Amino acid sequence: ENWAVWLPEYLEEFPNQQDVLRYALTANAPETKDNDFTWKDFQARNNNELVAIFGNFINRVVVLTNKYYNGLVPEPSEFSQIDEETLAAVKAYPAVIASSIERYRFREASQELMNLARLGNKYLADEEPWKVIKEDEARTRTIMFVALQIASALATLSEPFLPFTSNKLKSILNVSSSDSTTENRIENSWYDIASKDTLLPVGHQIGKAELLFSKIEDETVQAQIDKLLATKKANEAANKAVEPQKETISFEDFTKLDLRVGTILEAEKMPKAKKLLVLKVDTGIDVRTIVSGIAESFSPEEVVGKKVTVLVNLAPRALRGVESQGMILMTETADGKLVFVNPDDAKVNNGLHIS
Repeated sequence: ENWAVWLPEYLEEFPNQQDVLRYALTANAPETKDNDFTWKDFQARNNNELVAIFGNFINRVVVLTNKYYNGLVPEPSEFSQIDEETLAAVKAYPAVIASSIERYRFREASQELMNLARLGNKYLADEEPWKVIKEDEARTRTIMFVALQIASALATLSEPFLPFTSNKLKSILNVSSSDSTTENRIENSWYDIASKDTLLPVGHQIGKAELLFSKIEDETVQAQIDKLLATKKANEAANKAVEPQKETISFEDFTKLDLRVGTILEAEKMPKAKKLLVLKVDTGIDVRTIVSGIAESFSPEEVVGKKVTVLVNLAPRALRGVESQGMILMTETADGKLVFVNPDDAKVNNGLHIS
């Protein structure tokens, strides 16, 4: 119960990151069984794929186009063999992705889309336009022209998986989908990606760079994991079975218990004992030492001055060399934290019987 990622909460805590969840679920979805979502995988898909591959490629293309050509698609010179092979590979992707979608292999389809972004990243990394421009301006124009064609293909082909990102990228590139009514914009359909030689024509004006995705930090993911763990603890507490009643005792047995109101005067941790506190308790009869296993729930400072219920006629018992002369009555909350069973009225005097 409540062991889930609720969409309204996600949208509130991860604003403008709808596509990240869509992609993470799709990229991790087995086609023949239920999906197994983890926040760590969600973070890795975002940071290692959407940010580092897809977003990185688009950002470099748009930034360099604005830097070198004021945002205008440059006129290419002669295409090299790698240019022609890259452009031919781009044309193949609509059919490849569509085939996977038609067979309901959505994870496979999403990874083919990412492969197109990888193609663009590899092309830029291999061709290094930021270096080539110092020696061969004509070659740089060709490299950037090819990279812009890949970016335009990504804008259209990402729509089934990353609809918000697709719209943002189309806006950056100043293009629109084939069913758009916006005037004075380039329109590219899936069929156009596969058939057109040019998706963004020479002289077309693109916009300024905007980040498509942002890195998700470890602290953000840990907060979500902690929230789930808190839910798990709450579920366990809610479903915890009530202990059965113990063996029936007689009234005479009950009257043998001497329960008194007391006040803790001093407290210190038992050396080399994680759970034990050594308490000095005013029982109204005397001030005695009681060793209590409450150190994991309370610090010594927290319990000094606390009104408590004490079983004063419990036989003394040595604990770690310290004689304990009674017992403090405790219960625990649903999440396992210890709670004192004590009188609510602060005016109740030490030593009064509890019956």
